[in-house]
This record gives sequence, C-alpha cells and structure tokens, in this order.
Amino acid sequence: MKKSKKSKKSNSWKIKQHRDQFFKKSKTLGYRSRSAFKLIELNQKYKFIKTNSKLLDIGAYPGGWSQVSSKIIKNGKIMSLDMKKMDPLENISFLQCDFLEESTKDKIFKFFNEKLDVVLSDMAANTTGNKSLDCIRTNQLCMDVIDFSSQILKPHGVLVTKLFMGEDFLLAKELAKSRFKKVQFFKPKASRGESKETYLHCSILKAL
Repeated sequence: MKKSKKSKKSNSWKIKQHRDQFFKKSKTLGYRSRSAFKLIELNQKYKFIKTNSKLLDIGAYPGGWSQVSSKIIKNGKIMSLDMKKMDPLENISFLQCDFLEESTKDKIFKFFNEKLDVVLSDMAANTTGNKSLDCIRTNQLCMDVIDFSSQILKPHGVLVTKLFMGEDFLLAKELAKSRFKKVQFFKPKASRGESKETYLHCSILKAL
C-alpha cells in the first residue's frame, strides 16, 4: 500500500526535527520550542531584555520565548498572550485572547500599570499550503504587532517581531520605519536555512 503525500511529508518533517541540533538542544534544556534559541541569539546581539524589563510576549504558545525571558527578568514583569491556551509557566501571567481586540490593550495596561519596555512576537499565520498567501497573512500580523506596539511601548521601548521575506515585506518595513527611529533586520542561526523568516528589531519610538 502506497503512503499518501501527506504521510510522506509528515515523516520527512519528523526526520528533519530529530536531526535538528536546535530541536535536540531544546529537549535537553527543557525549552518548549526550538524557537527559544532564536530569542537567545537576538538578545545576545541587541541586549534588549533586562532584569527589570516589563515584557509582553504576543502569540506566545507554546512558551519558548517566555521561558527565555523569565530566565533574565527577575525584578520586572512578564505577560504572555495567545488565542491558544498555554500551559502555566512560573512568574509569567498568561492571557488567552486576541491581541487585536481593544479590551486586550486595557487588560495589558491594568496588569503592568505602565507602558512596556519590550514587546516580542514570533507569530506566523496558520499555513494554508499557498506560500504567497501565508507570507501575506504573516506579514499582516507583523504590521498589526508594529501598530499595537507603538501604542503600548515606552518611548525607548523595543519591539522584536517575525517578518517573512516576500509579499508585503516592504510595506511592513516602511511601517516599522514610520514608527521607530531604529529598525534592524536579523536572521538567527536557529532559523532554518530554507525559511523565509527574518526578525525586525525596532527601538526608540518616533513622536506621532
């Protein structure tokens, strides 16, 4: 009996995962996702997470970026939010919600009682099989995060968010440059070579 294309693709993905050094390392060190190492690299380069940071992790499920942040932040506050329920993490408050809803912003302000130092987002849209459409949808999420962050960050706050090279890349880049004085691009080694993802590091808000 022949295996379906879907089954072959699934098996190929499993083999890739087991050969992946970052996947293995995440299991050894107890991180919930291999993407934890992307944030570790980003923070080593830009040093934006401090011991007293007020940090929001958008689209946090399953929690890899929140775990990395919690190892650094000892005197600050961390809130993670996602539409998907995330298992609890020590010293992290989780909010199950849509970050685009107006009520979400109110809940964030109520929790922190001030504007934030750092906003993180490693979100990507659910895949449809259409790479061009997936790219557009993920970059729209990126633009939504940029807009949202410009409202909740302190003047010298930092945003780190995922962006895909492709459709709407320039739109997202220009939006970031219209809101932040400094916009940099970085692709961590932990990103797979074939992936179109890169990360925006945005700092110092422009006065609107």
